[in-house]
Amino acid sequence: MCSSDLLESDDEVAGLCVAQFDAADNMTDSMAALTALANSARPERHAVLERFHARWRDEALVLDKWFAVQAMSRLPDTPARVRALMQHPDFDIRNPNRARAVISSFCHFNAVHFHAADGSGYAFLADAVTQLDALNPQVAARLARAMDRWRKFDAGRQAHARAALERIRDREGLSKDVTEVVTRALA
Repeated sequence: MCSSDLLESDDEVAGLCVAQFDAADNMTDSMAALTALANSARPERHAVLERFHARWRDEALVLDKWFAVQAMSRLPDTPARVRALMQHPDFDIRNPNRARAVISSFCHFNAVHFHAADGSGYAFLADAVTQLDALNPQVAARLARAMDRWRKFDAGRQAHARAALERIRDREGLSKDVTEVVTRALA
């Protein structure tokens, strides 16, 4: 099994992860290697991500995993990568599973980047919720739930979170679903 901690400093471990990915005859082994490599800054990362995409591009649920593993990466460029993934030809925000794979994975499962001290993760959420609300209010409302516990954050993050929630709340034509979630969060 690949270890992303060892992977960063050991060429042999990187080789083992690539070998595990190449030899995988099941999704568990393939995803373990892909996840370790997706969380590393090693040059092998890009090639393995592209090979996984090429192999599984016609399998929607597997491709969702490909999107999600990148959105949950701890690498510093992940926020920019998430925005790039939203421009990928295989991404369609109108597809609820694909929106969850990218946007929800980032907002619900990437604490490092979603809770960035500068509030950029919360601003991203506000943009995504308002965009999704016009297409699928239920998915947008579930996404907005990523802010349910904003009052437990430090003062700086609370200020950014409140601003993002208020921006969502103040959007004209906001759906009943999102309004309920955001109003409850701000109460």
